[in-house]
Amino acid sequence: MSFQIPKNAPTFGNPQQRQLEDRLWASSGVTARSRGGPGGGAGGSAGVLGDVQDRVGGFLNPNRASLPMYKDKPYAYAPSGRARPVYRRKRVLGLITLVVLGLLWYTGAFADHHAAAVGKFNQWGWLTADSKAKGAKADWDKRRKLVVDAMELSWDAYERYAWGYDEFHPVTKSGRHMAPKGLGWIIIDSLDTLMLMNLTSRLTHAREWLSTSLTWDQDQDVNTFETTIRMLGGLLSAHYLSTEFPNLAAITDDGPNMPGEDLYLEKAKDLADRLMAAFDSPSGIPYASVNLAQFKGIISHDDLGASSTAETTTLQLEFKYLAKLTGEKDFWDKAEKVMELVDNNGVKDGLVPIYIYATTGEFRGENIRLGSRGDSYYEYLIKQYLQTNKQEAVYQDMWREALQGVRKHLVTYTEPSHFTIIGERQSGLDGDLTPKMDHLVCFMPGTVALAATGGLTEQEARKLPTWSKQDEADMQLARELMQTCWGMYKYMATGLAAEITYFHIADPPLPESAPHQAPADFDPLPDAEWHKDFDVKPQDSHNLQRPETVESLFYMWRITGDMRYRDWGWEMFKSFMNYTAVEEGGGFSSLNNANVVPPVLRDNMESFWLAETLKYFYLLFSPDDLLPLDKVVLNTEAHPLPRFDMGKLFKTGWERKPRDKEGKLVTQPKTE
Repeated sequence: MSFQIPKNAPTFGNPQQRQLEDRLWASSGVTARSRGGPGGGAGGSAGVLGDVQDRVGGFLNPNRASLPMYKDKPYAYAPSGRARPVYRRKRVLGLITLVVLGLLWYTGAFADHHAAAVGKFNQWGWLTADSKAKGAKADWDKRRKLVVDAMELSWDAYERYAWGYDEFHPVTKSGRHMAPKGLGWIIIDSLDTLMLMNLTSRLTHAREWLSTSLTWDQDQDVNTFETTIRMLGGLLSAHYLSTEFPNLAAITDDGPNMPGEDLYLEKAKDLADRLMAAFDSPSGIPYASVNLAQFKGIISHDDLGASSTAETTTLQLEFKYLAKLTGEKDFWDKAEKVMELVDNNGVKDGLVPIYIYATTGEFRGENIRLGSRGDSYYEYLIKQYLQTNKQEAVYQDMWREALQGVRKHLVTYTEPSHFTIIGERQSGLDGDLTPKMDHLVCFMPGTVALAATGGLTEQEARKLPTWSKQDEADMQLARELMQTCWGMYKYMATGLAAEITYFHIADPPLPESAPHQAPADFDPLPDAEWHKDFDVKPQDSHNLQRPETVESLFYMWRITGDMRYRDWGWEMFKSFMNYTAVEEGGGFSSLNNANVVPPVLRDNMESFWLAETLKYFYLLFSPDDLLPLDKVVLNTEAHPLPRFDMGKLFKTGWERKPRDKEGKLVTQPKTE
C-alpha cells in the first residue's frame, strides 16, 4: 500500500539562527574550495549559514563555497534564501490566513507543545493508513513496502529536479554542485540502498551516471572523512553487494565478465588513490581535506589547524577493505598507523579529546564527548575488531577501556525521572559534566549492544563461554540509553528529535553506580513528570533527518528481539512521513524547527536520509537474514561491508604501549 504525500502548509515564522558550536567549522567539515572556477554550480544561494561561512572563510579563500558535509557536526539553520516561484508568492496572503487560523486552533488545543503527540494531530490523515485492530499482529512486510515507497518518492524527486547535483533542495525544486562537475554525493551514497530495496531501474540510471559523468579528476578540495565514508564507502558497499548478492537489483552490465563488472571498484580505487594524499602529513595523522586533482592533503583552516579526532579515526574500515580487495597493502598500513598514533598520546580511561594535529600527532585541548567530532572514533574501535573476524584484539581492548571510561566520567542520570544519559566534559575529565546529548550520541545504544554480542542475538551470545557479567551490564546500559534517545523524539511536537537535547541532572551529577529507574513508558499527558528531565533550546530544535536513533533501534531489535524497538521505529517513520514530506512531489526535507506543528521546513534533503535513515527503517522492518550482523559491518554511513580474515598479507602492525592508571605512557627499561 502506498501513501499520499502530506500537504505541508508553509509557515512564515522566523526560526532562530543557531550560533555555531565550537566556532565555525567551515573548511574542516562543511566547505570546500574550488580553484578551477566558481564551483558553485546551479541552485543559487546556500542560505544564511552558507553566507556566514563564506564571509568568514573569505579571509582564507574568497572562492570557498559551502558544502553539505556535516555527518559529524551540528548545524545551524535559518530559512532558505532561495526565492519562491511567482505562482507560490501569489498564494502567500491566503496561506498566511490559513496558518494564522491553524495557529489559533493549535494554541487552544495544545497549550503545552509537548502534548502535541503525533496520534492526536493527524493533520493529513496518513497516520491511520496502516492502522490495525487492537491486539492484531502488525504487517511488517507492508510497513517495509512503505519505506520503499518513501525511498522511491525521495529518489524520484531528486531525479526529476536535481539529477547529478550533489545537493537537493526539495521545496524550491533545485540542486547545487559541490565541485565543478559534481561528485555524485547523493547518487553514490544511495547505491546500496537502491540495491537492498531491489530498485533496479533507478540503480541502472545511477550506474549510467557513474559510467559516463563521474570523474574524480577535479581541482577541488574535499573533506577527507566525509568523502571516505560516503563516496568510498558507498562504492565499496555497492561492489560488495553486487558481487556477493547478484540477485539484488540485478543488472546485466555488472555481471561476471561483463563490461561494467568492476565499475564500482575502479571508481573506488581511483578515489582512494587521491584520498591517500591526506596521510602525507609529518605525523601520519590525515589532513582534514584533500585536493582531488592535485593529490594533495590540506591542513584544516579552522581549529588552529587541528583535524577532528573522529574524522581521522573513521577511515579504517573503508581503506582496510579496499586493501583486502586490491592487495595494495599501503591502504591498510596508512589507515592503521593512525590508530597507533592516536593511542600513543596516552589518554586517561580511553577517552580522547576531539581535536588532533596532523602536523605533530598530538591532541589539541581537552574537550571529551561522544557527539560531534568524537563519536565515530569509538564506533570504529569495535567495528575494526569485528571486521577482521575478531583477529585484532587491540581494538576490542581499546573499546572496552573507552566504554568503562564513559561509564566512569560521562554517564549520569536525569532528574526527576532518572533517565540514563551520556554527557560531555568540555574542559577535560577534571572539569564539569555538561548534561548535553547531540542526536549523534544515539549511535551508542546499538554499538554497545553490538560490541557485547558480536552481532549474535542476545540469546545466542549468552550461551557462549565468554559471556560475562560485564556483557550483561553493557546490554542494560544499551537498553537505558535507547530509552533516553527515544524520549528525545517523544519530547518534540512533531515526534522528531532535536539536533541537541539538554537534561536536568543533580548537582553534583550522580555517578554511574547510583540507583536509578526510568519510567518504562512516556506518559503523553502535557504535565507528565518526565517532561521536566528534558530541555531543548530554540536554536537546537532543528531535525536533520539523522539516522542514529533508528540505527540503534535496528541493532537493538536484531540483538534483543524486543518488539518495542520495531514499534518505536514505526512511530518514528510515521512522524517523518507526516512532518517532513514536501508538497508537489518534492520528496522529504529536513526541518528548521521540529517543535512546532506544522513544522518549519529547511529545504534540504540530506544524502544520509537515503543512505542511512531510510535504509535502517527498511532493515528494521525486514527479516533478520537480510545483512546478518554476524557477517557484515556497517560503516558510519550505513554502507555494509563484509567481515573477512586478514590472511597472510595483512596483520596488526602495532601493539599498545604500557601506561599507568592515569593513562600516561610508561617508559620500559631497556634490556641488555
